[in-house]
Amino acid sequence: MSYVSCRCTSRSRFAVVSLSLGSRIEKTVVRNRFIESTPLSHHEESEPESTPSAGAPLRVSCRSPVYFVVYSHRCWSFTPVKMSAEAADREAVTGSRPSTPPQTSWFEFLLDPSLLEQHLQKSNPDPSPVQLVIQFLEQASKPSVNEQNLVQPPVDNRRNRTLKLLALKVAAHLRWDLDVLEKGLTIPVLNMLLNELLCVSKVPPGVKHVDLDLSTLPPTTAMAVLIYNRWAIRTIVLSSFPEKQAKPGPHQLNMINLVQQEKELTENILTVLKEQASDSIMVLEGALNIKKDFYIHTLHTLDLLAAGPSTANGETESSTAGLRISADELHCQVHYDLGGIYFQQGCSDPSAYEKAQEHFCKTRELLTKLSSDPLHCHLDEKRLAGYWNACRALTGSSDPSDSQLTPYGLINNLIKTQNYQGLIDAFIKDNVTHSLPNNFRHSVQLELLHRVQQGDRALEEVCHKLCLCNAVHDALEGQVLSVRFQQLLLKPSANTISFLLEVCTKSLDKEHTSETSRRKMALFLKNLCERLEEVPLAYMVSSHKLFMELLTDEEKKTLLDQMRKRSATVNLSAKPLPSFYDIPASASVNIGQLEQQLILSLDARQIRQILIELHGIAERSFWRVNSKWEVPSDYINVILAIKDNLTRDLVYILMAKGLHCVNIKDFVHGRQLFTACLELVTEFSPKLRQVMLNEMLLLEVRAHEAGASEGNAERPPPDLVSRVRGYLEMRIHDIPLRQVVGEECVAFMLNWRENEYLTLQVPTALVNNNPYIKLGQLLAATCKELPGPKESRRTAKELWEAVVQICSVSSQHKRSSDGRVSLIKQRDSSLGILPRSKFITFVKKLREPLVLTTLISLFVRLHSIVRVDIVNEVTAEHLSIWPSSLANIQAVDVEAVAVTVKELVTYALTLNPNNQSWLITQADIYFVTNQYSAAMHYYLQAGTVCSDYFTKPVPPDVYTDQVLKRMIKCCSVLNCHTQVAVLCQFLREVDYMTAFKALQEQTSHDSMDSFYQYIWDVTILEYLTHIHHKRGEIEKRQVAIKAIGQTELNSSNPEEVLQLAAQKRKKKFLQAMAKLYF
Repeated sequence: MSYVSCRCTSRSRFAVVSLSLGSRIEKTVVRNRFIESTPLSHHEESEPESTPSAGAPLRVSCRSPVYFVVYSHRCWSFTPVKMSAEAADREAVTGSRPSTPPQTSWFEFLLDPSLLEQHLQKSNPDPSPVQLVIQFLEQASKPSVNEQNLVQPPVDNRRNRTLKLLALKVAAHLRWDLDVLEKGLTIPVLNMLLNELLCVSKVPPGVKHVDLDLSTLPPTTAMAVLIYNRWAIRTIVLSSFPEKQAKPGPHQLNMINLVQQEKELTENILTVLKEQASDSIMVLEGALNIKKDFYIHTLHTLDLLAAGPSTANGETESSTAGLRISADELHCQVHYDLGGIYFQQGCSDPSAYEKAQEHFCKTRELLTKLSSDPLHCHLDEKRLAGYWNACRALTGSSDPSDSQLTPYGLINNLIKTQNYQGLIDAFIKDNVTHSLPNNFRHSVQLELLHRVQQGDRALEEVCHKLCLCNAVHDALEGQVLSVRFQQLLLKPSANTISFLLEVCTKSLDKEHTSETSRRKMALFLKNLCERLEEVPLAYMVSSHKLFMELLTDEEKKTLLDQMRKRSATVNLSAKPLPSFYDIPASASVNIGQLEQQLILSLDARQIRQILIELHGIAERSFWRVNSKWEVPSDYINVILAIKDNLTRDLVYILMAKGLHCVNIKDFVHGRQLFTACLELVTEFSPKLRQVMLNEMLLLEVRAHEAGASEGNAERPPPDLVSRVRGYLEMRIHDIPLRQVVGEECVAFMLNWRENEYLTLQVPTALVNNNPYIKLGQLLAATCKELPGPKESRRTAKELWEAVVQICSVSSQHKRSSDGRVSLIKQRDSSLGILPRSKFITFVKKLREPLVLTTLISLFVRLHSIVRVDIVNEVTAEHLSIWPSSLANIQAVDVEAVAVTVKELVTYALTLNPNNQSWLITQADIYFVTNQYSAAMHYYLQAGTVCSDYFTKPVPPDVYTDQVLKRMIKCCSVLNCHTQVAVLCQFLREVDYMTAFKALQEQTSHDSMDSFYQYIWDVTILEYLTHIHHKRGEIEKRQVAIKAIGQTELNSSNPEEVLQLAAQKRKKKFLQAMAKLYF
């Protein structure tokens, strides 16, 4: 780049620019182009606000080709700035090259609506489609600043809506190919794009996708839901794969905060996606039952949406004019994606492998029916084949048609039948045929080694023999020998060397072995002989027949001379090591293999040994080897401040692996890794020592809570309770503390009813500084005084005010004009002691019934106050302790309250599905939101749990008149009118008006006369007889007459007999209803 200076010389309506670059002079007429992303159209018809005065210098950045915009009716002459000869030559060479067309800017597509389609039709558009999506969404999501300099959410105006629509059009051009979008877009950007697709497709806001009936939605709307949920489970699967962490270069150091923010945003999105994974799976499995074709949005349908949004609802042009996708093609893609998520879940739930195999089987079947170039189905057939083989191996299913033909099937069958000698023979045979990939052979060895680490010591010898077979195979392939083989040679037995020589002999086919393979084997035996420090073992190798055949006379003579000179020394490194710190490094091996061993190992001593070897090979940081090794940001600075590279790597990796073990509930290995790390840091860092003590406390708390969730009701040991109290009262300065530790400790105290301590003994300063302790104290104080006199409502009011603030929206956050809410977006308020998302996370760590009942009661009352559009109220226990009104109801986020109360009750029922109060509350929530079938399910379930499946009468405080009337309303809306009539008898005073009105309905979706046997009220039966006679329904009239003619319903019977007849019919009716709704 060069610079020229220019001066205004005269006034004129046209301008000619004279440039001097080195020795070359050009004259160029000024063209209508852009400078610094400013469109010329902004300046074509008006003068700019200010222009340089005559004679004033102006510096312009020049590129080739050079374009200038004339801002006023003046002409400029340009005088070159003095350049060096070298720079002038470089500019001359650059100027002689053909000009590159300038990249199209994002705003040009705003100015010309037809430009996008023209641009996308190019063979190699610049910018690419994926880059365009990023630019459009980046511009549309830029925050604004108001007059008070407060950052506001992006404005919902025509410009931003158009930019989002352009991004959707680009994705439509790509046919919503998730493979392409996932490769080019980050998770936050793709999440934003697909949420915009949901909004544009008119997916009902505030309703879970699992509650939608896809078969009744417009085709493009249903397809939008499917694309989003496909992306959700694919993202979960992709996030579980290890990836190489990018090393920050010198130019990226200033961007570390932006990278960290994007990483945190990605983690938040992944957390929500994982929480909703089961819902996404149910949505996609439901789509497999839809046999009709689907439609996806195209550029044309998106243009229709922009022209008239009202056409997006129903079977209209915009919903059926899209690209048609056949049901087989969509089902094939969905089966493949579901197979991937089930396979990923198989690590924690082995039964998921069977489901994965079923879906991959369906994928293979449907794939044969599709054309060679399907429109929407894009899957990796090699990966599908790999998944298929893995599922068959893991589930133990065999297919005689091909298991005998493939080496994989043979190996898997040998492992399944525990024919380990056959497995060893197969590995030796493969050393000749080389039909198995190297990584597969090593994976088999690692699998058996894992079983040994789990306690199956009988397989230890098998693992050693497989390791020797793999070492010979690696030698013949020219690969570097594995770490485990090197460790075996530290102190081998005579049997080990004998078996190794046997494998070497059998691995060479005398008739067909190439000279290269013979030379590699000779080199392997020579290195083996040099490596063995015990002279008798070395002579055992050198005297073997294969050794004598393969090595030259010169090599044999040299080796024999070395062995004679070798003195009998003791191999100190092979002695048992009493201390964790005295492990020596073994021989140098390939860094890649060592890093792989480092990733897989959970043994602290082995981790240290591998790190010693790695640092002996290369002086660099190895804590970056695996991007999945994550240490909390609170600890990173303390760990990275350790000066010794080896110690820093060891502390980081031990802590990261320990934290991972705790997260997957592998508390045994986590405890071992943390103990080793504590032993290491105690000698040089009191700060890190306290950090490790805190993490070990968190481990013990989670281990005990995990046991309690599995049914272990044993109280925690006093020592653990004392340590938790000590942590809550800790006042050591300069110690990095993770909030999650305090959060778990407070939840632990609440779960074990340590209310006295939380309300009376926690220091006041600690309560004010830690929001979790403050929340725990309010919950403990409220629960402690339940039920109590009116004076006890003071603590309940404090808890109420704290929760209301958590659910309030701060003033700088405003709703968008159309009220749309992203599925991922959280409206966390800065007004409360906690953001709502963290509050929900904390609540889901609680399992004490009284605490959960209190929170459910609070949110039910808050829900009834803020949801002015709901007439019916949700019932719960202890509603009377909460205020009945709110001073600032407009500040409360109504959507957040509605979502929270649903999540809270659903979570509580996962802990105790037999709590009748929670079941009634859940049923009421579904009732007030017009989900009547689900409401009936939970009303009946509440009756079931308190009556032993209706073998006993349901207590009247469970089936109150209000509950029964709601059940009647549910049945009425569902057009089950005979059920309505039966339920009207359950009321304290039979509601004849409702019953008669229901029986007058001629169309009913229940069994009608089959329910007459459950009616015991004679008046209702007489009315039935009359109405059927009036309609001429003879058969139904006979059923009613038969029911009324039963002797036990005679009005002359004693009251006890009539009550017994009523109870008998109630029981049978409710059992029949349960079969319908469960």
